[in-house]
Amino acid sequence: MHKTNKITLLLSLLFISGSVFSQVPDEVPDTQIEPPLPELQADKGVTKDSTSNFKKVKLDGIAAVVGDYVILESDIEKTLIDLKNQGAMSEDITRCGLLGKLMEDRLYAHQAVQDSLLVSDDEVSLTTERQIQSFVAQMGSMEKLLKFYKKEDEASLREDINKINKLRMLSEKMQNSIISEIEITPEEVRQFFNKIPKDERPVFGAELEISQIIKQPKATEAEKQKVIDKLKAIKADVEDNDAKFSVKAILYSQDPGSKSKGGFYSITKDTGFDKTFKDVAFSLQEGEVSEPFETMFGFHLVYIEKIRGQELDLRHILITPEISQESLDEAKSELDTIRKHIMDGRYSFADAARNFSDEKETKFDGGLLRNPITYDSRFELTKMDPTLYNQVRNLKDNEISYPILEQDPRGGGPKYKILKVTNRYDEHVADFAKDYTRIQQLALTEKQYNAIKKWMGKHIDDTYISVNEANRDCDFANNWVKE
Repeated sequence: MHKTNKITLLLSLLFISGSVFSQVPDEVPDTQIEPPLPELQADKGVTKDSTSNFKKVKLDGIAAVVGDYVILESDIEKTLIDLKNQGAMSEDITRCGLLGKLMEDRLYAHQAVQDSLLVSDDEVSLTTERQIQSFVAQMGSMEKLLKFYKKEDEASLREDINKINKLRMLSEKMQNSIISEIEITPEEVRQFFNKIPKDERPVFGAELEISQIIKQPKATEAEKQKVIDKLKAIKADVEDNDAKFSVKAILYSQDPGSKSKGGFYSITKDTGFDKTFKDVAFSLQEGEVSEPFETMFGFHLVYIEKIRGQELDLRHILITPEISQESLDEAKSELDTIRKHIMDGRYSFADAARNFSDEKETKFDGGLLRNPITYDSRFELTKMDPTLYNQVRNLKDNEISYPILEQDPRGGGPKYKILKVTNRYDEHVADFAKDYTRIQQLALTEKQYNAIKKWMGKHIDDTYISVNEANRDCDFANNWVKE
């Protein structure tokens, strides 16, 4: 990977984690309003007159100015320290390269404001709150978090994170607007592939395609009713006795993704949640608690904390009915029978998945799993989830695993599954026909990159940019000094 790309990736990770708190100076202008120009202090020994004679005082520490943004020398040094603390190798980072990346981020943010691609204070605050909750969960307490980041109080911590998030979100909005409508045609993919010299074509590692059949043991009606009654009691305690829903979620919810946050989620109608869950949530009023309802994960109780246009801040409690050993044994036995029938040739694995699997996401595709990173059907061995890898690594061609008991990491009940490796791809040089999807993504990425470069060149010319003398000798990737 090119060094510039490594720096970009690491900086992106730092922005996401919020670990570059130290990068933001104490006084950063709000980028969604026109900031005042910095005031030059006149020398006290010089009297103002009609010719405006005064002695300029050097504004020490300014590395560069991009539009409305000032980058301090200390920003570069502190970001460099943060990158190294994240494991970046010193030889991968140059001071000039880092300054160039910081200037890019600020150019995106500056132009986002000019194009009215604004982010609301509510959006920024919500993102900050999520991060702080996550950090507190990791550190153990707010006191430890403040000590770690050397902050005296929560207000100053939130202020710094808000500044970082506002800059990042503006920058992301601008970048997304540049590439959002870029598409790639099959002919462009072909031309992209053909222009790569044969001895420079990418090598793809060994890959597998994997299919599965799932049987989800069912809870008895009596167990379901116990959960419903428990949720109704929680609802009554919240509504009649002013009990805190967030405390109830911490005590009783079985959702690993929100339990520690008091059941908190912020969602829109496009959020990738269960449809039933979203339908119920968006039917409620602010301050309202739902009746218990069922999804594939179990039974839920939802409380609407705040409605912000098309976005909901909510808390929820998930409780999954207990599954009896009898139900588990029944599901396992059913999969054993399905496995035997496939091996006897009564039907194919794909037909069995379509007819018998309980997993809606895969059954209609013959049980074929999708890679959560690339969204295609191939899993590169070196990048596979370790649990899945261990479940299939010893399977031979046409072999089907015995039933495997697995807990649902998303909070649902236990399930049994059988697995089959349906295709194997050895390590190979990219082939246009076999690897079209991957090559298409590479071609699209190049087209997006070229669009970004073109946009960057135009807006560097159109934007006020100043680089101090000490940094003018940098070999920037972009024409920041406008030579």
